[in-house]
Amino acid sequence: MNTPSIFRNHPLSDFSMAEVRAALQDQLNSLDQKLARGPFLVTPIIAGSSEKHGKFISREDPSDKGKTIANVDYATVEQASRAVAICQKALPAWRARTFEERAAIIERAGHLIRERAAYFTSLVIREAGKPWRDSDADIAEAIDFCIYYAAEMRRLGPPTLTEQVLGEENYYLYQPRGVVAVIAPWNFPLAIACGMVAAALVTGNTAVFKPAEQSSAIAQEMTKIFFEAGVPGECLSFLPGQGEEVGRALVENPAVSMIVFTGSRPVGLEIISSAASHPGQQGIKRVVAELGGKNAIIVDEDADFDDAIRGVLTSAFGYAGQKCSACSRLIVVGAAYEPFLERLAAATQDIIIGPSKDSSSFLGPVIDEQAYNRINATIKSATDLTILAQGSLPEDIANKGWFIKPTIFRDVPESHPIWRDEIFAPVLACAKARSFEHALDMANNSDYALTGGVFTRNPENLAKAKEEFRVGNLYINRGITGALVCRQPFGGFKFSGIGSKAGGRDYLLQFMEPRVVTENTMRRGFTPDLSS
Repeated sequence: MNTPSIFRNHPLSDFSMAEVRAALQDQLNSLDQKLARGPFLVTPIIAGSSEKHGKFISREDPSDKGKTIANVDYATVEQASRAVAICQKALPAWRARTFEERAAIIERAGHLIRERAAYFTSLVIREAGKPWRDSDADIAEAIDFCIYYAAEMRRLGPPTLTEQVLGEENYYLYQPRGVVAVIAPWNFPLAIACGMVAAALVTGNTAVFKPAEQSSAIAQEMTKIFFEAGVPGECLSFLPGQGEEVGRALVENPAVSMIVFTGSRPVGLEIISSAASHPGQQGIKRVVAELGGKNAIIVDEDADFDDAIRGVLTSAFGYAGQKCSACSRLIVVGAAYEPFLERLAAATQDIIIGPSKDSSSFLGPVIDEQAYNRINATIKSATDLTILAQGSLPEDIANKGWFIKPTIFRDVPESHPIWRDEIFAPVLACAKARSFEHALDMANNSDYALTGGVFTRNPENLAKAKEEFRVGNLYINRGITGALVCRQPFGGFKFSGIGSKAGGRDYLLQFMEPRVVTENTMRRGFTPDLSS
């Protein structure tokens, strides 16, 4: 086997320690004081300068609809076009910098985020509605992306001699693709955005970054970190705005060489089909797209039920199920079905639902009103299904934020939309399998192939799962969320997306084009008359 990387992940905070809790609480209090003076003002940043035109959209705390976190000045199509042109003009100088220089800048960005980790954690808690542990993990992952991709660029940067040949030198090297459009999601508002931007820049591309509308303040603070670390203003543009307008303008701009997108399947497929060719393009746009999942956990009759209950609940309901890696299908084998569901239903009642700023909250709100209405409509429409369990929602918060009870359906047919379609919500569908082989067939019978999990102590079933459970990230006897950079590179296939795994050894290669330079070194002498 290959030698493992010497990279080390940034440690997660231990909130069981009183001093660690107090430090984050102090930062949350400071953020509240700042917000009392007024919300964040988020504006487009082009060539290093903020640009305002007054089309403000308010962004509220998902836990407290009455609390405005940011007023966002949406970018226009004209600004998007100008931002791309500026980044295109700045490309040669940024590309000409050594890979060591670019790696040092991105590494410095990671160190700056580490120094302000509590600040970023508090902002993710308030703007994205993520509970403490999920927000802390988000910031740790952003740090990891910067440090890991800087190290990877140092590995990939030096030209490589392909073969020792007498009289000839052949070098294999990489060049950046050009201007990269980064279109980021809200559910990992710092981590995923930071990883995509860092990858684009460290490989020598310039980047135009459009964050999700729901997390623009976090994205603006991250953009400022890259500038502080040493990224020239002309090499990174920040364009908060609507995907239907600014995102589409970036996808269709002929000067954009690559699009990196994380989001919904319909939008991703539209980007893939739209990006191929537009008048004025000098090449085929490269698209990397992560599009979600409908992930299953299998529990067999030999499983440790204590571990499995914990793994299923954290995977299904962490961050209110708003992770593309979340468990949304539970498959229980044979005689284990009824006793496991009985224990699962009881455990669901112990889930603590509350505002994300409360350290005790496990399940916070969903992201916004649109998601709240869509999820409630989906649950209410499933009148043909049996609800196994729903969590308890305290009355004092029920109408204050966008809170939805964790909901578990039992005996869900494979043909049902609740089983088949990604909901992105605290909703879990359960079904019984006749055998472990049948469970694998059920798990694999999906349009998606992102994550999956198995709880078993049966050696034969472990071997079968490793061979036949065909997902990008398979987890055995643990939860299926929380992939770590380098340790568990993340990404899937089928309709879960296209491209290599984020946080893995292949990821940066997507942002570069390989070249080979061959030189005949058998010189026949110097001809001064031809050199003038």
